[in-house]
Amino acid sequence: MSRAFELAASRPWLMLPADLDNLMAIADRQGDPEALEARLGRPLDNTRAVSMRDGIAIIPVTGPIMRYANLFTRISGATSTQELATDLQAALDNPQVKGILLNMDSPGGEANGINELGDMIFAARGKKPIKAYAGGSLASGAYWLASAADEVVIDDTALVGSIGVVVEVALRKAADGEKRYTITSSNAPNKRPDLETEEGRAEVAKSINALGEVFVAKVARNLGVNPDQVPAMGDHGGLKVGAAAVASGLAHRLGSLESLITEMAKSAATPRKLSMTIVKTTAELHAAIAAGTDPQTIQIAAIEQVDTAAIKTAAAEEAVTAERARIKGINELAAKGFEKEIEAAIDGGSSVEATALTLFKASQDRGISLAGIKVDSQGANTTTPAAQSDVEAAAQKTAVSAIVAGANRR
Repeated sequence: MSRAFELAASRPWLMLPADLDNLMAIADRQGDPEALEARLGRPLDNTRAVSMRDGIAIIPVTGPIMRYANLFTRISGATSTQELATDLQAALDNPQVKGILLNMDSPGGEANGINELGDMIFAARGKKPIKAYAGGSLASGAYWLASAADEVVIDDTALVGSIGVVVEVALRKAADGEKRYTITSSNAPNKRPDLETEEGRAEVAKSINALGEVFVAKVARNLGVNPDQVPAMGDHGGLKVGAAAVASGLAHRLGSLESLITEMAKSAATPRKLSMTIVKTTAELHAAIAAGTDPQTIQIAAIEQVDTAAIKTAAAEEAVTAERARIKGINELAAKGFEKEIEAAIDGGSSVEATALTLFKASQDRGISLAGIKVDSQGANTTTPAAQSDVEAAAQKTAVSAIVAGANRR
């Protein structure tokens, strides 16, 4: 048994039956790919051609899909997820690329590597428009990748679906010759005909079922549907053609490659209004960048202009009001014989409370007691001229009370 055949037979595949048969046949004929490449002396070519048309990067995804690029992938006409990831990242990083189109015609391929590339395509949503187009086959692992794009557009004759996982097991014995067994995930019974059932294959099927559940879950995420809907949408591992695939939700709409390129180029030529993220502080800026916000959409908030004139005017008005209240309060403390103290308090900026305490001390120096101040206040009320209002008399009483209160606090 050739090493290439052993490698192919030992891997799980997301691929159509006829294409997997062709790949296995090629593997059986080629022997050891690395040894063959060494004999030919050809270096590994890990690059692929990405064509640019009107700002749209067109990435071909054709033939069987495998994880790594080597001579075997070239012999079988396969595509490498390793190369696709490199091409996709280059298109995302290139500022001249305004949109990405995956031009797909593939029966699927090796399960290994499909999930990582699918997640990479899904994560690219929103960075640049990314769409998948299929004019021929869009099956199994290839559909997994396509479903991760923003939109899936297909031709009327495209074959879409085959959602499920399969393992081809080949046993060669001298007496019995070669026997091949096919094991499929339970969510895709139509993926392969159920040729035989044995307990040993049921054990292998456990890992296949687990991988099949991942396949379904990722397709459900990509399409925004419930995972329980996916098997029926894909006819439980079967294939749907053109309009039927659109009707079931596997694809978004029908179209052609040329019309889709023109549409994307026209959209890319129209400036898009970006949703801006406003940040006011350095902490908010760091948080936005940490959250993966596109730096081109981050805007630093303008510094608010302070109306200094209005602030000064308001402060001046407040100061005038406070000064008027202070002078009024001191004048209300005025009594005969204390004119100098009152004038000094007003000119010196003393508060009403401090003035009251000063007047109390002055009255003590002159031998006037608190009782005398109270009596003077009462006498002043009885001798208040008729022209004095009740309000003025009340103010005088308040002033005396303030003096007494100031003295008691001592």
